[in-house]
Parts: sequence; structure tokens; C-alpha cells
Amino acid sequence: MPPSMRDWLPAGHLVWFVLEVVAEVDTSAFHVRARTGGAGRAGFDPDMLLALLIYAYCHGQLSSRRIEELCRVDVAFRVICGNDAPDHVTVARFRKANEQAVTGLFTQVLSLCARAGLGRVGIVAIDGTKIAASAAMAANRGGDWLRAAAAGLVRQAGEVDAAEDALFGDARGDELPAELADPRSRAARIRECLGQIDEENAAAVAAEQAKRVEAARYTEQVRSGKPPLGPVPAAVDPVELAQARLDAERSAAATRIAGWEVKAAAAAAAGRKMTGFPPAPVGEQGRVVRAAQALAAARDTAGKAAAREATQSPGGGSARQASTGKPAAAGKQPQRNLTDPDSRILKTGNGWVQGYNAQIAATDDQLILATDAVQDANDTAQLEPMMHAAAAAAAHLAAHRDEATRPRDGQGRPLPGTIGTVAADAGYDTEHNLTAPGPDRLIADTTRGQLARDTQDQPATGEPPPGATPRQAMNHRLRTEEGQAIYRRRSVTVEPVNGHLKDRIGLRRFSRRGLSAAKAELKFAAACANLLKIHRTGWSPAT
Repeated sequence: MPPSMRDWLPAGHLVWFVLEVVAEVDTSAFHVRARTGGAGRAGFDPDMLLALLIYAYCHGQLSSRRIEELCRVDVAFRVICGNDAPDHVTVARFRKANEQAVTGLFTQVLSLCARAGLGRVGIVAIDGTKIAASAAMAANRGGDWLRAAAAGLVRQAGEVDAAEDALFGDARGDELPAELADPRSRAARIRECLGQIDEENAAAVAAEQAKRVEAARYTEQVRSGKPPLGPVPAAVDPVELAQARLDAERSAAATRIAGWEVKAAAAAAAGRKMTGFPPAPVGEQGRVVRAAQALAAARDTAGKAAAREATQSPGGGSARQASTGKPAAAGKQPQRNLTDPDSRILKTGNGWVQGYNAQIAATDDQLILATDAVQDANDTAQLEPMMHAAAAAAAHLAAHRDEATRPRDGQGRPLPGTIGTVAADAGYDTEHNLTAPGPDRLIADTTRGQLARDTQDQPATGEPPPGATPRQAMNHRLRTEEGQAIYRRRSVTVEPVNGHLKDRIGLRRFSRRGLSAAKAELKFAAACANLLKIHRTGWSPAT
């Protein structure tokens, strides 16, 4: 090898770019917890460790042990660490200790992107992708199991204490057995899981109670003969609703009969004869008969459903898992993962995964504006916060670029610095997301293929018809040429970014456990992806 490490790699190598970036950004937040003095060998420079992690993530190397190995055998890694390889514990501790500093780094990288002329925000696409946690799905346990395990640990600890007291008296004796001295704090994780399940159960009970109150109010309004407008609440029991409708029809029929009798009596007193035929008895009137038939059908359907449920296995969850492949943890009983209590069982296109829902907002030139990792199984509640985060990032980009670095269209005209339209798939389709304050948006109400067929079969032009609901107006816009052009950009904007994070960066599984760690690692991986985009443009912080 040449005597100077600067001659080990060509001038345009990614290593030199990463080192220039680390020298350019403010890394003071990474120095806060660094050891600078004291007994023993000096600590590693936080700037070096940061550059090492950035370069490793850019090459899909997320394992701290693999990074340690590469620092001994790979030329580029040896250049970064100056042939003084840190061990994997140092790398892992540095990553763990700087979760909060990563947010500032991501923002500073956006500033570099602005100076490099990146970030076309005319169209911003938002999408979610599931990323596995550092935990196995088999480690999920229900509340009953967790309570039994917690009681067992307490009972076992008491039995050990009693035996040691009899054997050693006041002396300390030997260490506790390994199962009671778990360095990963198994008992603490069990308590944490139980706390989360109890909170979820309490919220579910409150929500269920509110639904029952709403259902009871709706049923009483139907029984009074004044049913409210709108759809029937989901919690309304079909049999009770059918009974309420029958009661309302019987009451109305009795009222009609009583009215006719009053009129007939008045006519007889005046010496006149009533015209027409008297109403049929209550039980023979058509509306009452149809309501009674509907009640019988509802009772029959409910009886068949109860019979099917009775024939299922007592456990329910295991039988369902065997027939559908759905994990038992996704059944009715709330469960938590002992390895990573914050992670959740989430459904993907390839089955179920124990992990987190990663949210990405990307620009038209595939720059990542904002990220978040959440526990929600679907995306409906994420559009509004991601829109606001993307708008703030777009404003940051605009504030850190001059006229020469503003992105331009094909005719060389500068593009606007604020978000033009937010594009999202049908996973974000709710009435609230259509009407919430924020940038203009285009949210699909069906699959991409169905949208294309609708546009071909039922093309739309101009403005939506007067009086259209927000959903109808959005559907109209999606069937226009302008709407289709914008929505087609969504699939080539954010979906390749998701693929890049998983395949190029290698973020198919988070390296550390916990929601805050997942948020930090996702943001760090996004910063590395943005740095790779800058490097491919040929721009350098020194320019």
C-alpha cells in the first residue's frame, strides 16, 4: 500500500465525500457524550464514528460486528478509522447514545441537498412500508400468559429467598440462578408489556362503551319512529334494530287505526257514513308484516353465526392461524412482544411481520423530505403529520438555496419552493384526510389499476359537479388527465425510495429495539440515502 492513506483510493471515491460532509456539518451534538479524558485509552473521535456509520449504511452494512470486521479488512473502512479499528461495542454504543442527534443531522443533510440543487417539491409523495423489528413473532404473549409469568417470577423469587435464608441466614450466599438474574431484565419487560396491554384494554373498553351508547341512542330513535339520517352505526345489534323497526311500525299502525276510529265516531255522531275501508288489524298491515319478516331473518342469521362460533376450537386463535395463516397475536386478545414490546404485528403483501410502519415523504426527484416510524397497522392517521413535516422540510430547503440552485423544469424555469400537490395511495383515504388543512392533495380511493380503468371508461374533465362531496370531487379529479398525470408520478417517486432504503441501504430489519430507536435509525438511513443522491450529482461541500 502507498505510504499515504490518501493515495489508497481514487479522488472521486465515496469515502472522501463522506469525510467532507462530516467536516462540513455541525457535529457538536455527537460530542456531548463523548469521553475526552480520564484513565485508560482515549475514546474514539465522534466525527470518525459518525463518518464510519454513514459510509457503512451507504453500503448496506448495518451490523456493528460486520462494521468492526470491515474496519480491519476493507480499504475504505480502514481509511475512515485511520487503521485504528473500533470494536463493535463502541460502534453499537455510539449509535445508541446519539438517537436525538440524528434528527439534527438529517436536517443538515437537507441543507446540503438544497445547496446541491436537489428537492423538486411540486409533487410530494407519501407512502408507508413495513420494516421488521429486531424481534421474533414467536415472542408475542397475551395478557393472561404475561400475568402468569409475572406471578411465577415473583413466586420463584420468594421461594429462592426463603431457601437461601434457611441455608445462609443473614449471609449473602451465592448469586441468584441465571433465570432470576437475566441481564436483559425479563421481569421489567413483562411489566412493560402488561402495562401496554392494560392501557390498550382500557382504551378498547372506553371505545366499546361509547359505541354501545351510540348504538342504544340510534335504536331508540328508530323505535320512536324518527330514525336519524346517515349509515347505521356498526355497533348496533341487527336483531335489536329489527325489533325496534317492528315496534315503530306497530306503533304507527296502532296510531293509524286509532285515528280512523276517532274520525268514524265523529262521522257517526254527525249522521254521516265514513267512506273507504277501515285499516287492517295491526298484525296484518303490510309494513308491520315486512318488519316482522325482517326480524325473523335477523334472528335466523344471528343463530347461524352463534352456531358457527360454537363449533370453532375453544382457543379460537390457533384454529384461525391454522386455517388462514394469520398469527394468533393478531386475533382478539391484545398481545405484546417480550423482545421488543413497542413493535407490533403488521400485515404486508408477503404475509405478517413483527415490526414498525415506516412513513416516507419524498420529492419528485426522490429526495426524502420526512420520515417517521409508527406502531399503527394502517396509514390513515399518518397523512396529516407527514404533510406538515414535508411542508416544514420544503420550507427549510427553500431557505437554504439561492437562485442558482433552485430546481428547474425542462424549459429552465425555476420551480416553486412550496409543495404543489401531495400524492398518496388508497391507504390514506379518509374523509378527514381529504378535508384537513394543508397542501393540495390527491388521494386515491382504489388501486392504481382500477384508477386507470376508471379513467379510460369514465374520463372526466373540468371542475367536479356542483354539490359534490369531498370524496366525489377527489374521484372526479383522479379521472382527469391532470389527476392521472400527478398520481402516476407517485409510484415512481416514493416507491423506489422505499426499495432503495430496503435493498441499497439494507434497512429490512431495524438494528435496535424500541420505537425511539426505530425512528432514529429510519431517519439516519434516510440521511444516508440523501447523501448518496448528492454524491451522484457530483456536487461537493467544498464547491
